[in-house]
Amino acid sequence: MWLPVAVFLAVCILIILIRLFLGPTQPDRLVGLDTLNTVVVVAMVILGAAFKEVIYVDVAIVYALLSFVTTLFIAKYIEKGKF
Repeated sequence: MWLPVAVFLAVCILIILIRLFLGPTQPDRLVGLDTLNTVVVVAMVILGAAFKEVIYVDVAIVYALLSFVTTLFIAKYIEKGKF
């Protein structure tokens, strides 16, 4: 039952990667990266529920936290005009 969801998330990741590499500005690419990280977190949670493994959910929470902090640092760096 989880296979159609995994295929859908894989298609979403491909679309996001296209936006990530073809984004005209740095903020567009940052939004693409943040969206990609969010979809990866969702995929980890869904796989954790499908395989009944709590460790996937724990890793997804840590990954989401690190992703959020990294996005904040990159946004602050872009705001200063270093890019």
